[in-house]
Amino acid sequence: MAPDQNRTLTAPMRVSFDYTRSVGPVLGEFFAGLRDARIIAGRTADGNVVAPPPEFDPVSHEQVTDFVEVGPAGTVESWSWVPEPVADQPFDRPFAWVLVRLDGATRPFLHALDAGRDGIHVGLRVEPRWREETTGAITDIASFVPATGEARLPVRRAAARQDERLVTPVHLDYLYAASPEESAFFRALAQGRVLGQRCPTCGKVYVPPRGACPVDGVPTSEEVELAHTGTITTFCIVNVPFLGQKIKPPYVSAYVLLDGAD
Repeated sequence: MAPDQNRTLTAPMRVSFDYTRSVGPVLGEFFAGLRDARIIAGRTADGNVVAPPPEFDPVSHEQVTDFVEVGPAGTVESWSWVPEPVADQPFDRPFAWVLVRLDGATRPFLHALDAGRDGIHVGLRVEPRWREETTGAITDIASFVPATGEARLPVRRAAARQDERLVTPVHLDYLYAASPEESAFFRALAQGRVLGQRCPTCGKVYVPPRGACPVDGVPTSEEVELAHTGTITTFCIVNVPFLGQKIKPPYVSAYVLLDGAD
């Protein structure tokens, strides 16, 4: 069956990068504690005990320097059920996000709870389930579970990092749907042709087509096939590599005014 030439084209897209930061002296205490299967909180000027510790005191605005170990067990103060987990969440089965008031803390701690929905309630006592090997990341706590008093400690603990940097992969997945004009443009590219559209009012030719003239605001319905030659109007020599780069530097990124386009 021939493809529907009027069908709009769609494609899955991903925007991603690795977010890298230095954990600093305050969060460094918290992550080092997780590596040792301990939960470290910070005491603020008004007497609150908060985990993770804030880098700066919200009252005095000074750097937090008073650290205290809390938990590891605690009490559920609030919860939200996740019936259909999405990618990169802690589980591929239903679970709950919970706010846990860790023993010794005055503010709740957000994490995942691995338990059946019927067994979750405000006031439930929970404890962390540690991963087999801790590395100094929030994922060292695989989840919280209903407390039994027999929580297993990690089997292995990673050595302290010299630079104490935290790398967090960040990505956004979405489905891009091209407009009818863009779909025609992409289909033409697959055939080795370059299509633009002409404004019936001012006569300007736009490539890629925009569907409407940005000058006159009228639909651009007349298709125009463009030449494969043109003039460089500005350019940049790319010397710096970056994530997702398809061409090895150095190379030129340029704007080309195709013959017959505006």
